[in-house]
Amino acid sequence: MKRIRLSDNDPHADRPAHTYVSVDADRFLTDAIAGFVAAQDHIAWESDPGFLHRTDRTDDGVALVSGGGSGHEPMHAAMIGSGMLDAACPGLVFTSPNALQIAGATRHADRGAGVLHIVKNYTGDVMNFRVARNMVRDEVATDHVLIDDDVATESDHDGPGRRGTGATVIVEKICGAAAARGDDLRTVAELGRRVAAGSRSFSVAFAPCTVPGASRPSFDLPPGDMEFGVGIHGEAGVDRLPQQPADELVAGMLDRILASLAPDDGEPLIAFVNGLGAAHPLELNVVFDQVVRQLTDRGHEIRRNVVGTLVTALDMAGFSITLVRCDDEIVELFDAPTGAPGWPAQAATGGSRPVDVGFAEPDDSADTGDESRWLSTFVGRVQESIDELTELDRQAGDGDFGTNMAAALRHFPLPLRGTDPDVLRALSTSFLVRAGGTSGALFGLFFAELARAFDESSDRTGALRTGVAEALRQIQDLGGAHVGDNTLVDALSPAADALAEGSSLPDVSAASADGAESTRELVASRGRASYVGDRARGVVDPGALVISWFFGAAADVA
Repeated sequence: MKRIRLSDNDPHADRPAHTYVSVDADRFLTDAIAGFVAAQDHIAWESDPGFLHRTDRTDDGVALVSGGGSGHEPMHAAMIGSGMLDAACPGLVFTSPNALQIAGATRHADRGAGVLHIVKNYTGDVMNFRVARNMVRDEVATDHVLIDDDVATESDHDGPGRRGTGATVIVEKICGAAAARGDDLRTVAELGRRVAAGSRSFSVAFAPCTVPGASRPSFDLPPGDMEFGVGIHGEAGVDRLPQQPADELVAGMLDRILASLAPDDGEPLIAFVNGLGAAHPLELNVVFDQVVRQLTDRGHEIRRNVVGTLVTALDMAGFSITLVRCDDEIVELFDAPTGAPGWPAQAATGGSRPVDVGFAEPDDSADTGDESRWLSTFVGRVQESIDELTELDRQAGDGDFGTNMAAALRHFPLPLRGTDPDVLRALSTSFLVRAGGTSGALFGLFFAELARAFDESSDRTGALRTGVAEALRQIQDLGGAHVGDNTLVDALSPAADALAEGSSLPDVSAASADGAESTRELVASRGRASYVGDRARGVVDPGALVISWFFGAAADVA
């Protein structure tokens, strides 16, 4: 990731900027549009004066045209399709389309029943759509719906007012469905204005966006802070606050939205949780979980929902929440089918209610009986070294090893208590259930074989000899790794050899530690570390290191 040096006095000078796929900045937009059109069967590009349009419409009903600056994709281009838009006008990045584009799209989309413009409340958009309607006033019947849902810019003073953000795609969906069922222009426009008036949104960002071709992000944001009330054109928020837990953050956003929207008690709502460009689907689901719980607690019913990335600010890391007042008619139109590629193919139609989800707790306690000093020493060493293990795997693998070790071992209170086989079984179960993945499978197998061996013998060295040999055999059979492949086998195999030769536990520990150290100069050929090649050279394999700590604990604690 490219880092831009701003100045020696700038506390945020070493700031990462998003690196886009390499292309001439002047061609970025046209190449992106070309790729989008090539991927669709029903959308074409009209170069003069520049707009996207449907090619599959055959009826003579009302047409819908929208547009805005590029960088908000999939809005508006991917909302073209049956039951939504007939044409969309892309401007330059974060720049309104011009009036000639809009007028051209309006003439092309008209089927004789008139054209509705759906316009976000930004000065450039409002002006250019109005000029375009004036240009075609003798040719096409037009009307418009102004989207002004962003409560971050709500004010009692004169000014541009609320910005148009997330509610735009909801209005496009409702109006498109109304047009598809045959409503006339006046009816579709009035319905759109009713939906827009009953919509409010608020956005938050944890990192700014970077405009293609720019050398730095759109605003500076110190680590640990967030912008509260950002816009979708890279604008900073109306407040800068320390990052908050999801429940507190969503509560603050809903407070602002509901204060402006003022729905009646129990009034049904459409809830839209939208990613601003770099929010992962898991994050959006976390947010929606809080939206559902908190709105339910406040006495509101969520009749319909959308959770996804539909209205973006390029690569901004953040999300928005939009609430829309609805009735049976709006819900019916919301549910109507659409051929727009950007609208979710499947949306819940039964409403949304809080859901409790969890994993059953595994039976992996080790808190009864005598203290197991050597296994407590091993687990304690790992618990204290999670950050070290994470950093090693960040350099040599995919960065999740420390997280997996923490998932498996952090819940164990020290000291561990129980017989050796019982504690080893608890460790095996925890790795298999709590950690999962490759680490969970391999370490779970390792401790399971040791537990079986300790069931048969109370002699630590003898049980280790039997259990380690069988664990090594199964691990190699399972993963195919051998000594020299830069895996935990590099520490486990020398220990197995030393045990088989009758060496003392200190010598076994030394052999395992030497094996782990040998991975520093190896290049992995197995596991995810193999994907990074020579970049892993000079880094000890974290799995081998943990294995060596296990034998170290066995040797150090009598």
